[in-house]
Amino acid sequence: MQLHKTKGIVFRTVKYGDTSLIVTVYTELFGIQSYIVSGVRTSTKKGPGKANLFQPSAILDLVVYHNELKHLQRIREFKWDHLYKHIFFNVIKNAVALFMVELLQKCLRQPEPNPELFYFIEDAFIHLDESEGPVLANYPLFFTLHLAGFFGFRIEDTYSERNPVLDLQEGVFGGERPHHLHFLEGNYAYITSQLLKVRQPAELSELLLNQDTRRHLLHAYRDFYALHVPDFGEMRTLGVLQTIVGA
Repeated sequence: MQLHKTKGIVFRTVKYGDTSLIVTVYTELFGIQSYIVSGVRTSTKKGPGKANLFQPSAILDLVVYHNELKHLQRIREFKWDHLYKHIFFNVIKNAVALFMVELLQKCLRQPEPNPELFYFIEDAFIHLDESEGPVLANYPLFFTLHLAGFFGFRIEDTYSERNPVLDLQEGVFGGERPHHLHFLEGNYAYITSQLLKVRQPAELSELLLNQDTRRHLLHAYRDFYALHVPDFGEMRTLGVLQTIVGA
């Protein structure tokens, strides 16, 4: 079994046995993978174990064994690739990060490599760590909308006076309400168009939205994903996000 060096973003950690972890990691080389990490929950004379490196959203440098025929791989070496300043300690940023992780887990189920998506996710978490004020408040909306493009159901920003209604089922703006309930109109459609125009997170500071607007849009975008991702289900982090961020 060959060794490979890859970056990885931690999605989920489960205790295994007395001292080990099973971690779900989105890797640069292999896409979504599950790894067993032995002995990281033990403390030694040198200090505590290294389980804290495997927190959701952590960006790590990894040396891994990889066997296409196995569902559970092994990590030989690991260290921080990017050490956040705030995400693990700031309640609001951590809530947003966990929301992003849950959304990603619901969309990424097959172990297919996609370096472009990996770099987008990595960049998104680094920008989240640095964000403040309106940028932070609007971040879940921005991430949710722009992530969809990697899975083939990006909303086309054709909003105009003639096309003021967003059909969430079709992912397009049109001139009339569709014959179903999954649509946005008025200010909600306009704001969605503005969010789609954003290319850098810093631009989110120009969108001053109230809590009710963000809450309505987040629920609508969750429904948008549920219409396009099989067995999407509910998002348990959504309620937490609304409570902490006021989203």
